[in-house]
Amino acid sequence: MNRHNTLSRLMRRLGLVSALGLGMVAAGQAQTAAAPAAASAPLELKVINHGAASFHVNSVLVMGAKEALLLDAGFTRADALRIAAAVLDSGKTLSTIYVSAADPDYYFGLEVLKQEFPAARVVTAAPTFKKIEASLPTKLKVWGPRLGANAPRQPLLPQVLEGNTLTLEGQTLEIRGLNDSLAHRSYVWIPSLKAVVGGVNSFGGLHAWTADTQTMAERAAWVAKIDEQLALKPAVVVPGHMLPGTVQDASVLRYTRDYLQRFETELPRAANAAALIETMKAAYPQAGLGIALDIGAKVNKGEMKW
Repeated sequence: MNRHNTLSRLMRRLGLVSALGLGMVAAGQAQTAAAPAAASAPLELKVINHGAASFHVNSVLVMGAKEALLLDAGFTRADALRIAAAVLDSGKTLSTIYVSAADPDYYFGLEVLKQEFPAARVVTAAPTFKKIEASLPTKLKVWGPRLGANAPRQPLLPQVLEGNTLTLEGQTLEIRGLNDSLAHRSYVWIPSLKAVVGGVNSFGGLHAWTADTQTMAERAAWVAKIDEQLALKPAVVVPGHMLPGTVQDASVLRYTRDYLQRFETELPRAANAAALIETMKAAYPQAGLGIALDIGAKVNKGEMKW
C-alpha cells in the first residue's frame, strides 16, 4: 500500500513536471515569435553591359538572398540569353522583369527571357507601356531587318505596373521620373543601397542619344530629371548606357547633364549637322557611341526624320 501511494505521488510529480516543461516550451515559442524578424539580406547589383552592337545598353540584376529582379531586358536575342545565363549562374529565382524605357534596346529581349523564366512577371510603368505599344510596329520595321536572326520573333509587351514600387524580399525599389514630359523614361531608386539605376536618362563615357528629344523643352526636362536624381545623393549610379569600366557613381549624372548643356549651346551655333558633330567630337574626344551623335545632330538640325 505504501508502495502504491509512493508510485501515485511520483506519477503526479512527473505529470506536474511534464506540464511545467510543456509550459516552458510554449513560452519559449511565444517569445521567439514575438522577437523582431531578422533584417533582410542586403541587396546586390550585377550590371550586364551588352556592348557596342547593342548601344552599350545595361541590364541590371538586383539580387536578394533567394530571389532576383531584372531591370531592362536587352536589345537582341543574344543579349537576353546572356542575361538568362547570369540569372542561372546566380542561383536565384527571377521574380520580376521591369522595363524602364520605351526604346527597343530595353525590351526586345523580353520574348526570350519570358520563355526561359515563364513564372517571372513582366511589367513597366503606364507611360512607358503606352509609348511601346504605339511605337512597336515602327521599331520592328526599322530594327527587324538590321538584327536579322537576333530580332524578336513575337515581341512581348509588358503589363502595366500597379503603383510605383517593386518589392524584392521585403525591400522596396521605387519607380521615379513619372511626373514630367518624359514620363516614359523612368529610373529606379533603391533606398537600401542609395542606388540609382538611371535607364536611358544617363550615359557613361558615351555621346548621349538626343534623337528622341527634339525640342529644347524636352532636353530641359531631361536635365531636370538628372538634377532630381542628383538630389537623392546616390552612392551608386548605374547609367542606362556606358563604356565598360565606367565608374558607377554620381559622376555619370553630371557627365550626362554637362553633355546635354553643351549640346544645347552648340546646336544653334552650328551651321549644319556636320559642324555640330565636329564640335561635339572635339569637346568629347574619348566618347563612344558615335552613332548617337551622328543621328542626334542630323535630327535636331532638321536634316533627318526620326
